[in-house]
Amino acid sequence: MARNYLLEETYAKALQAFTIWMKQSGYTEATKKEYLREVNDYLLSLDEMPVQQAGKMNVVSFLVSKQDTAGDKTRNRSLSAIRSFYAALIDFELASRNPALEVKKSKTEKNRNPVYLEEDDLEKALTYVDGRYRDRNITIFLLMGYCGLRVGEVHKINLSHFKKAKGTLEILGKGRKWNEIPLPELLIQYLSIVEEARIKPYSIKEDAFFVSQKGRRLSIRQIQKIASQTFDDFKLDHPHLTDLKLSCHKLRHSFATMLLNNQVDIRVVKELLGHASIETTMIYTHINDEQKRSAMTTIKVPLIAKL
Repeated sequence: MARNYLLEETYAKALQAFTIWMKQSGYTEATKKEYLREVNDYLLSLDEMPVQQAGKMNVVSFLVSKQDTAGDKTRNRSLSAIRSFYAALIDFELASRNPALEVKKSKTEKNRNPVYLEEDDLEKALTYVDGRYRDRNITIFLLMGYCGLRVGEVHKINLSHFKKAKGTLEILGKGRKWNEIPLPELLIQYLSIVEEARIKPYSIKEDAFFVSQKGRRLSIRQIQKIASQTFDDFKLDHPHLTDLKLSCHKLRHSFATMLLNNQVDIRVVKELLGHASIETTMIYTHINDEQKRSAMTTIKVPLIAKL
């Protein structure tokens, strides 16, 4: 209670500005919730100091206080939240500088490859999609695994976004940026089936493409449960994948890897994934063990001495 009172009493205007700014910038609900939590903890560490007076030392002190219980990835997320917070304050003229920009991010492991499914395993996993609304669930799985959509993007799809005659799907991605994705013919057919069988929503204003049995837009959590159940069932029959941490986002990784393995130009992959920077796309240009072995077979070692 004391914590909430301190925040509301001292930093109410700053937090309100940050909330509005994130919404305007198109942040997902999950990101908004996480960033607000991080910023709340940061503000408590300021002990009622005005945010515009805080400097680099305050930011670093807060991050150091968390390092015993948080790794580099978590520290960087906290720093990103604070940077965004000050960016919002500057935008609304509540601060003149961003001290978090003066703090460097921690170096994380550069050689850790994204988790993904090989194309054959991805196809097998599809056969485990089940449930009362199987066609709908398969289509959702296909959009993430074969179009690379984020779970939040699938959640936001409206009927008006599916351009059947044109064969494309309009996607509202991060930063409220629109991206038009050309669809494979089979996926157009699946989307058409789902559109035809779509449950009539309770609200006449509801334009969601994927609707739950209660007549509401299918939530992000429901979509994640569909993927989670599918992966659990799939792993039972494929024990060699038991330790692989699969999720909706790993389907996106699988899509990106599939494109690059098929020699698709990385600039095209960037556009299809809706990345702002090609550096983000570069994480998918990993090389697997088989490719390494294949490369080494081209090397001819000379026989100098008798073995």
